[in-house]
Amino acid sequence: MKKVKSAINKQQSKVSTSRTLLLHDNAGPHKARATTQSLRELGIQVLPHPAYSPDLAPCNLCLFPILKDRLAGRKFDRIQDLAKAVNSELRTIPEEDYQGAFREWQIRLKHCIESHGEYFEGL
Repeated sequence: MKKVKSAINKQQSKVSTSRTLLLHDNAGPHKARATTQSLRELGIQVLPHPAYSPDLAPCNLCLFPILKDRLAGRKFDRIQDLAKAVNSELRTIPEEDYQGAFREWQIRLKHCIESHGEYFEGL
């Protein structure tokens, strides 16, 4: 967790915010006492996430489809090689695409709130 905080601090020095908000789903490791306690100690606020809303994961809106397309057909013998390829590809995605994914996430989040967490289609 100290590495996470260090990376966050490095990023915050580049942008005009001193507050860290984290969005992740309700997976067991994310909700574990050790994780939530460490995040609290680091001063990282976790945004609430509906119990089952996979369509609200920002990565699913932009990053995963791009990565899937760019890495299709490639084989990796080691997890380190895969991680290196993913990081390399993520660095080539324009900032506007990340911003677009965030805007799309906001739209989906609004629909989720308006539907009171019920399933919805068409976005």
